[in-house]
Amino acid sequence: MDVQNEAVYILSAKQRLGETKHCWIIGFEKLFHATATLLGAVLGAKTLTQDRCDLSDAFTRLSELVAPEMEAVNQAIRQRMQSEHAPRIPELSAHLIEAGGKRLRPILTLAAANMFGYQGDHQIRLAAAVEFIHTATLLHDDVVDESAKRRGRPTANILWDNQSSVLVGDYLFSRSFQLMVETGSLRVLDILANASAVIAEGEVLQLSSQNDLSGGEDRYFQVIRGKTAELFSAAAEVGGVIAGATDAEVKALRAYGDALGIAFQLVDDVLDYGGASAAMGKDVGDDFREGKATLPVLIAYAKADEAGRVFWERVIEDHEQEDADLEEALSLIDAADGLEETKARARQYGQDAKDALAVLPQTPVTHALGDVVDFVISRAY
Repeated sequence: MDVQNEAVYILSAKQRLGETKHCWIIGFEKLFHATATLLGAVLGAKTLTQDRCDLSDAFTRLSELVAPEMEAVNQAIRQRMQSEHAPRIPELSAHLIEAGGKRLRPILTLAAANMFGYQGDHQIRLAAAVEFIHTATLLHDDVVDESAKRRGRPTANILWDNQSSVLVGDYLFSRSFQLMVETGSLRVLDILANASAVIAEGEVLQLSSQNDLSGGEDRYFQVIRGKTAELFSAAAEVGGVIAGATDAEVKALRAYGDALGIAFQLVDDVLDYGGASAAMGKDVGDDFREGKATLPVLIAYAKADEAGRVFWERVIEDHEQEDADLEEALSLIDAADGLEETKARARQYGQDAKDALAVLPQTPVTHALGDVVDFVISRAY
């Protein structure tokens, strides 16, 4: 790194990001004044040194680029979740939809359409459909997982009941298909209908195998590709399709969404053992208590001695857990570098996502999508 040209590099950052993006400029300055240890970590991750302020700003910047469209999406969501005859539907839907999520998936749809200069309004319907699919799956997941908290708030199944959560989830799925049909595009209908089926398949696979260590990493990645990455992929893909992108460009958008979605889930799995519950609005160790064989656990299990394997089989497969078991699990994962290896995988998928953007039009939105990858990875640190 040419430290002598520090001022030039920081100036480039200012010219690219604008003087108002103070957090980003600080991030570039920190890069040049970091310690040798920090620089080693940065170069190993192949990312710029950015603090949480910097990387949150990356997501804000993308949001600002599609802000008018996102407001239209929010209006469509509020309108379509109404029910003349069942007031519980908007009450329960609003509890989750208005809970402060970043709406990353619908933003991917808007961003993909934006980078191709799309001037219509079908991306609004598709982005709302994507958010409804996502919300419906969360409502169903919380029932299946018997979750008590999401995004720091009590889940809908706790505040109302399981039956209401399932039925409102079904209602939102139905609304999403109405929105898809209104675009008049069989191709986007096929993409999102297939995504809905794949997501459900991934959830069922997770349910049937979550207490089973024998499937290893192959099954783990099969599950997260279905339950998480598929909707990221479809969200980005339909934005390109409705905007008239070429087949190669649509394929690149799908690859970006797939890699970003996998990285996103890997980071979530790190956070469950990494002591940052506030980032997800749930308690540290929830996945452990549910007996989920996530990647940090699978890494620790693969490296464990006989006593360690007996421990993991008891707490995950037999689901027999004692008060001190979470602390022991954390110790075994740390000894196996389970969290660090999972972070490294997340960074690699993040790089794959960035690589996919190379064949797309190089617009401000495209650059912001690359920065959002760093934002997603940063949650693990």
